[in-house]
Amino acid sequence: MIRTQSHGEVLEIALARPEKRNALTPDMLRDLLAAVRAIGPDAKCLLLSGDGSTFCAGFDLSLCKDSPDGTVMRSLLTGLHDCIGALRSLEIPAVISAQGAAIAGGCALLGGGDIIVTNVEAKLGYPVARLGVSPAVSAPFLQNLVGDGVARARELENGLIDGRAAFACGLAHEYLDTPEAVRDRSFEIATNLASKPPHAMAATKRWLAEIAPIRLATEGLQASLGRVGSDEERRLLPQAWNTVR
Repeated sequence: MIRTQSHGEVLEIALARPEKRNALTPDMLRDLLAAVRAIGPDAKCLLLSGDGSTFCAGFDLSLCKDSPDGTVMRSLLTGLHDCIGALRSLEIPAVISAQGAAIAGGCALLGGGDIIVTNVEAKLGYPVARLGVSPAVSAPFLQNLVGDGVARARELENGLIDGRAAFACGLAHEYLDTPEAVRDRSFEIATNLASKPPHAMAATKRWLAEIAPIRLATEGLQASLGRVGSDEERRLLPQAWNTVR
């Protein structure tokens, strides 16, 4: 459910579960983490994409139905945290092609990107608190991306915004008219970044990490894990099980 493809100096890693709107499973997150960690020296830029009309609709919460002890949710949250951290640690640029929707865990993945492209009618956001799930795992990465004030509003208000609003608040860096145009534009940006001197790009990425470090990422994960199995989550989470992904 993770597809990798080399385009010269651009390595594309794609979420490849389009029939489920690329909803994330523990196995997908493990494979995504492995693919990111396996990026070799020939790749000068990463393009993270999603097959089909939707980048990522978040966690496949239907899997939690048969896991009342919270094992699946804990695996999803931990896998998401690890994947975002691995993306942020790359010394090559990471471009994210976020067409259609980037919701909950899918939106959290944007925190691992350097440049994010979406479309005007896309839906982006963190609507999980209404299910008793805390989005705290994404908060440190989101704060780094959009700043404290916007991060607070997005995490607490937990509604969805469109591509134009995402661009306005810094959650996306470009928005296009149609979902179909997003991947081509993202590839164009990735190709341009891959053409730049690699050592200078790596030094720049390291310096950016120094001046804008991700703070309290582990604590954010623990805050989300601390809600798993709560009475509130047990009561509200079943609302998502029959949602058409």
